[in-house]
Amino acid sequence: MATKQEVPIWEKSNLTVEEAAEYSGIGRNKLRELSDDDHCTFVLWVGSKRMIKRKKLDEYTEKMHSI
Repeated sequence: MATKQEVPIWEKSNLTVEEAAEYSGIGRNKLRELSDDDHCTFVLWVGSKRMIKRKKLDEYTEKMHSI
């Protein structure tokens, strides 16, 4: 029986808020606040679960000079 291997954060396309906070260095509360915006490009709602699109988050933070 094969063991389940975990995918590294930097290879995942979508992250939980906790993973995104660890990956980006942005706090969980700030990520939730930013992703609550209707025009947020890096949030993906799966039912009521909030997922963060890793590449879009990278693009967003590259453009920003403060959050």
